[in-house]
Amino acid sequence: MSDQIKHECGIALIRLLKPLDFYQKKYGTPFYGLNKLYLLMEKQHNRGQDGAGVANIKLNVDPGSRYISRYRSIANNPIQDIFGKINAKFDEVSKADPELLKDTEWLKKNVAFTGELFLGHLRYGTFGKNNMEYCHPFLRQNNWMSRNLVLAGNFNLTNVDELFDQLVDLGQHPKEKSDTVTMLEKIGHFLDEENELMYKEYKSQGKTSKEISTLIADNIDIAKILKESCKKWDGGYVVSGLLGHGDAFVIRDPSGIRPAYYYHDDEIAVVTSERPAIQTAFKVSYDDIKEVSPGHALIIKKDGTISEKLVKEPLERKSCSFERIYFSRGTDKEIYEERKNLGRTICEPVLKEIEHDVKNTVFSFIPNTAEISFYGMVKGIESYLDDVKKRKILELGSDTNPAKLEEILSMKPRVEKVAIKDVKLRTFITEDSHRDELVAHIYDITYGTIKPNQDNLVVIDDSIVRGTTLKQSILRILDRLDPKKIVIVSSAPQIRYPDCYGIDMAKLGDFIAFRAAIELLKDTLQENIIDDVYDKSKAQQHLPKEEIINHVKDIYRPFTPEQISSKITELLKPDDMKAEVQIIYQTLEGLHKACPNHRGDWYFSGDYPTPGGNRVVNQAFINFVEGKNVRAY
Repeated sequence: MSDQIKHECGIALIRLLKPLDFYQKKYGTPFYGLNKLYLLMEKQHNRGQDGAGVANIKLNVDPGSRYISRYRSIANNPIQDIFGKINAKFDEVSKADPELLKDTEWLKKNVAFTGELFLGHLRYGTFGKNNMEYCHPFLRQNNWMSRNLVLAGNFNLTNVDELFDQLVDLGQHPKEKSDTVTMLEKIGHFLDEENELMYKEYKSQGKTSKEISTLIADNIDIAKILKESCKKWDGGYVVSGLLGHGDAFVIRDPSGIRPAYYYHDDEIAVVTSERPAIQTAFKVSYDDIKEVSPGHALIIKKDGTISEKLVKEPLERKSCSFERIYFSRGTDKEIYEERKNLGRTICEPVLKEIEHDVKNTVFSFIPNTAEISFYGMVKGIESYLDDVKKRKILELGSDTNPAKLEEILSMKPRVEKVAIKDVKLRTFITEDSHRDELVAHIYDITYGTIKPNQDNLVVIDDSIVRGTTLKQSILRILDRLDPKKIVIVSSAPQIRYPDCYGIDMAKLGDFIAFRAAIELLKDTLQENIIDDVYDKSKAQQHLPKEEIINHVKDIYRPFTPEQISSKITELLKPDDMKAEVQIIYQTLEGLHKACPNHRGDWYFSGDYPTPGGNRVVNQAFINFVEGKNVRAY
């Protein structure tokens, strides 16, 4: 994607199911869990670079011993920063006595991060500032082991205000109004409540307080706590938690918006946001890895028992398709095929735009993340040419000869890498005009790849959200190759509506498709629609979220996708361009064909999977009309 869009977070949870000594003997290191956690986090660094955090819990420690360790970092390289600090502890041990690094019992008693339960987090914050206090994992502490809660996740809630008020009604005083704190305190409340109920029950049976602590740890019902906690949550979420005594859980939203994958055998249980991370770290096959089911919690008990429990009734599955188009790692088997299919399904409008003149067309991609969809587009063009070759050979009839056959068989797409992203330019210049000139040189071109004034140039991108880099840089740079026509292809449909589930696209005015629709309404003297949508949105502000309708759809209703694409082209084409330009977007039908099992398309369709989405989109429109440059949730 040429426009930088930040996105949701990533998690990595590991539970060692054997004593530490087992890993020392089998793998030659007591740091097996830590090493795997580092690899899982590095293989998911695409999911957030604002910060990172790691927590560890030791099982079955003696009273008075520290059993929870946590480091968080907002350094430039937060993963390396955290693990550097952890490794420094072991370096100190090695300097004192190298043999102690083989003594797992001593390490567990004396050195932090040598427990059996790990939770890692990679952060991009769509709510709150980028400082240490906003970094996961969050920690809710208590002297009772079973009341300690470590929490991290990949989520965004649309109804934080409502949930905050509920906490206040319960008598709590949350330190801030954020979805992370709200979730932490909500789960913490029902965790405390369950502990109290169990304590009273066991006390009535004549058990001592010491006995009761063990009984609670062994028998606490995590699923029950989570069912109560998430009743009113509205949003997309994967939330992972550790309890001080050693239980762990990962809960997924009922629409399956955010991803979560897990694997376990008799040695280890692991949960991540990206499936390939598990495959790489543990050398297991695609089929060995499962998804956490929507509306369920994967629960790992202290005794190593692993189960999935229903905690919220599943809704229609709406896994985020935009995540699969761009954010997730393309090394995933399914995502790789889906991205190729996105390229294939766009071929017909591309061929129409170049008047089927493949001979005089060069195909390329920007940026590197669009490479997979580019392969799919090229495959689609090759399939078209195969049909052309068959027809031409049949037309030859008896007039065939080697030269004519060679000419026909040599037909193939012309593929070049025409643009290369340079290392980000840095400057102390503050003058806007000079800064714009530097922005225009983010990409450089490969000269000599285009026949001047004769070739078309087709360039595919993952998606076009704002169009800023396209207008300020890419189109001008491509124009220096002197193509006859430039066709920019988006493998994603037009992004028309804000996200509220974890991807940083919250303001309608940022979207080039929305701005194009607004301009078309003005051009066609239909500005009354803007006022109507504003009035309808304002009228719904105080309704329960379940009763709110997405009226912003009316902004796009008068126009075809092709009309909006043409207006986008007009808005993004620099005035000094020599080549003809056309921007083409994927269709919703093409998206569904390419990603049949992941129908979360609210960015493109406005069909939000939760009621809170409709509230957010209407508020985003109100903010736009009122000139408020703030997010809508």
